[in-house]
Amino acid sequence: MSQAQRSVSTLKCAKLGYQYVVNHFLTCLLLPIMAMVFVQAIQLSPEEISNLWNSIQFDFTKTVCSSLVVILVSILYFMSRPRGVYLVDYACYKPPLSLRVSFSIFMEHSRIILGSEPKSVEFQLKILERSGLGEDTCLPPAIHYIPPAPSLDTAREEAQMVIFSVMDSLFKKTEVKPKDIDILIVNCSLFSPTPSLSAMVVNKYKMRDNVKSYNLSGMGCSAGLISIDLARDLLRVHPKSIAVVVSTEIITPNYYRGKDRSMLLPNCLFRMGGAAILLSNKWWIDQRRAKYKLLHTVRTHKGSNDKSYNCVYETEDSEGKTGISLSKDLMAIAGEALKSNITSLGPLVLPPSEQLLFLLSLIGRKVFHTKLKPYIPDFKQAFEHFCIHAGGRAVIDELQKNLQLSAEHVEASRMTLHRFGNTSSSTLWYELSYIEAKGRMKKGDRIWQIAFGSGFKCNSAVWKCNKTIETPTDGPWSDCIHKYPVYIPETVKL
Repeated sequence: MSQAQRSVSTLKCAKLGYQYVVNHFLTCLLLPIMAMVFVQAIQLSPEEISNLWNSIQFDFTKTVCSSLVVILVSILYFMSRPRGVYLVDYACYKPPLSLRVSFSIFMEHSRIILGSEPKSVEFQLKILERSGLGEDTCLPPAIHYIPPAPSLDTAREEAQMVIFSVMDSLFKKTEVKPKDIDILIVNCSLFSPTPSLSAMVVNKYKMRDNVKSYNLSGMGCSAGLISIDLARDLLRVHPKSIAVVVSTEIITPNYYRGKDRSMLLPNCLFRMGGAAILLSNKWWIDQRRAKYKLLHTVRTHKGSNDKSYNCVYETEDSEGKTGISLSKDLMAIAGEALKSNITSLGPLVLPPSEQLLFLLSLIGRKVFHTKLKPYIPDFKQAFEHFCIHAGGRAVIDELQKNLQLSAEHVEASRMTLHRFGNTSSSTLWYELSYIEAKGRMKKGDRIWQIAFGSGFKCNSAVWKCNKTIETPTDGPWSDCIHKYPVYIPETVKL
């Protein structure tokens, strides 16, 4: 072993020792004290033990009153605690193979639609080659026409196809009836018809007339976690309730048909998808069968800054065609939002050893004005699994670098992007399903879901696995999980 290898090994051992001592500080402190007390106790004679016992005077009335006070305080504490929120199960939409869009089909359509704009076609080709998408992603039926034929009716048909499919799967998995649903939240950023999508679900499944329904729009790819946060708040104030969250993005009315490059990028990345999630606060019923317990949600909104607000912007091009414009500053803005988010999340999830190092680094830079680099906490100490929004290859690369994650930690995100593309707010659930399909989810594992969205927003949700998840026989990965992970080259030559 070389000198450098020995130094690295010594450093790793020292770091492990430091983490153990700091994270188990009370244990390390109390064990010697308890040992000293035990040694002193065994040295006492029987007479000394008897005298010590007799010197302790018990007052029956005081003892009963003290016990009642302890019981009362305990009851008040447990009654005032926020109700636990459990994820019973979820379902992801799996598009039919007839809607598959291979690279060749996508580029053929681009050449026909943008025949007079060869530079725009070449731009899309370059984006697709570096996108990280595979050959099996899907687009809705209306986009398969040449030229695309989006309309309000075809958009509604896509919404029904996706939402009704995941709702049916969810009800089948959980054996919950539509009449049992107390809270319904549907999020879809760019398609907001009247009646709303949540009303469409209520009508389809004949839900109760007192169901609390919400329809969130315009909140981007992070809207799924915003819906989870809203559901958590509602479940905390409405006891004995069940909530369903539906996350999707309807592609049909939002497929850009112009030539502006900043608006062509979403065409290359966004694909069909959706998920439905069942949440409950009925701990006496659902705690045992639930897959996960929600621990934390942290939301960060950078909308007060003009650059952040405008970096993902729906607008019209010079020809009056509507699309989503993505700014060149997007990754830098996402990085700033991430820093703010993890600053709030860190104290909630990081072990004391990491919090202490972060604090010392902060004091060194702010108080003593040293030129130390900001300490990036090791979030691998807090989580076993990471579900990073598969917004694009650059997003995953940037987070992997900033959070110092391994290839396995971001595997679920990369494979989801490859198989399903960017399905907007539902990508996190395809990633969670991937981890389950690989048989990696064990009881006690902690999961960090993190997503970015227009506005600009960065949102996080932290879950704890309630039980070891058996490898599912259904779901979006059932027929292809054996193929993954696959090697994804930097550039695919088309």
